[in-house]
Amino acid sequence: MTGKVINLRQRRKAKARAEQKAEADRSAAEHGIPKPATDLARAREDKARRSLDGHRIDRADDDGEPNG
Repeated sequence: MTGKVINLRQRRKAKARAEQKAEADRSAAEHGIPKPATDLARAREDKARRSLDGHRIDRADDDGEPNG
């Protein structure tokens, strides 16, 4: 009755690593925002800011100073 000898310490560590990776994957799927979605939101925000700044009207007094 000779079986394969295993190192229990290595098995225990491997199991712990697998559980941590599974938990991290679940957490990322639940809470993470994909990079393309983040980039798209940032690009839309930048475009809206540029469009708004492009339509801004700066009124100047006779001395050339803009009004508040």
